[in-house]
Amino acid sequence: MRIRVHYATTYAYRSAARSILQHLRLTPRSHDGQHVVSWRIDADADVRLRQGEDAFGNIVHTLSTDRATTAITLTVAGEVRTADTGGMVSRATERLPPGVFLRETPLTRADEPLRELAAAVAAEAGGGTLTRMHVLLGRLHQSIAFDPAATHVAASAAEAYALRRGVCQDLTHIFLSVARRLGAPARYVSGHLLREDGCVDQEASHAWAEAFVDGLGWVGFDPVNGVCPAERHIRVAVGLDYLDAAPVRGARHGGGEETMEVRLRVMEARQQ
Repeated sequence: MRIRVHYATTYAYRSAARSILQHLRLTPRSHDGQHVVSWRIDADADVRLRQGEDAFGNIVHTLSTDRATTAITLTVAGEVRTADTGGMVSRATERLPPGVFLRETPLTRADEPLRELAAAVAAEAGGGTLTRMHVLLGRLHQSIAFDPAATHVAASAAEAYALRRGVCQDLTHIFLSVARRLGAPARYVSGHLLREDGCVDQEASHAWAEAFVDGLGWVGFDPVNGVCPAERHIRVAVGLDYLDAAPVRGARHGGGEETMEVRLRVMEARQQ
């Protein structure tokens, strides 16, 4: 399958921002099941863009400017060829051993209800890691409602689980918290999803989890959709939680109140 992504984010400031610094994790890498045909990042302001790599192996562009700026639009356009690998991720860029992804973070810290969920999953699934992850996937897909208005940006796993609702970031944080509690290295994945309902205009990028299974390696789990990622998923960045893999993070000096508008289209290439 060939998937095209066009992603434009506009930041506007009440007064001119005197300097802006942003880290952009917007560029995917090629690996088995995912080949980046073309990909480009542009900005409509006088900025510097420098490409590098973070500790997780993600491609990171650092955007900076020290010129007074009242608005800036970031545009991402690219095409990726994908294939179904049954959720398994191989020949990806790996900079860290799997054990690093057992580390707990403030966004994935397990409270008592999450510890109880981990115990219930273990009791139902038995001792196999792959079976446990599939049982966890099914439980979250069935019991946590997708609700964009339920949580704030980067809510913790405990907060989202208490509400029993949230967005893809929230369900992914819950999955990570429980998987690590069960002894499985697990990491956050940000990316894009070609929707099966044919809707190409989307409000935000997508997120899911990957767990390390002995004998298989990294395997993806998408709790919002209750599936292992396949040819409709484009994998962009990974980390311990949302903050490590967020598409855009940064800071600015001045500018006052900020407004943001996101326009994202994900479509099959043949639709162009």
